[in-house]
Amino acid sequence: QVLLVESGGGLVQAGGSLRLSCAAPGSTFSSYTMGWFRQAPGKERDFVAAISWSGSLTYYGDSVKGRFTVSRDNAKNTVYLQMNSLKLEDTAVYYCAAGTEYISLSGTYTDTGRYDYWGQGTQVTVSS
Repeated sequence: QVLLVESGGGLVQAGGSLRLSCAAPGSTFSSYTMGWFRQAPGKERDFVAAISWSGSLTYYGDSVKGRFTVSRDNAKNTVYLQMNSLKLEDTAVYYCAAGTEYISLSGTYTDTGRYDYWGQGTQVTVSS
């Protein structure tokens, strides 16, 4: 079992920045592909970004490319999502997820069903 705890969400004006963190205390964190997803009210949970166990491979959804950056610190069992140039449409609950490295190798990192563990989510609200 892997416990994931997100933090860093909040209210920010359009054009601003936030950094989300996802901690996985006491786990074999470094062996997992980590993903970020988001879900707005009434919508499906969408892929945002993913990072391989080593951090050497990163993937992004089309809507966040060039604005968001995913990174990880395996020594701290933490993955980050740096969000810049935030837009109103980025408003959602953001979730981190952990899955086997096969997710990264197989290219299935956008599939929510491939991830084994999920955090509780953190709200990000972008205002005009």
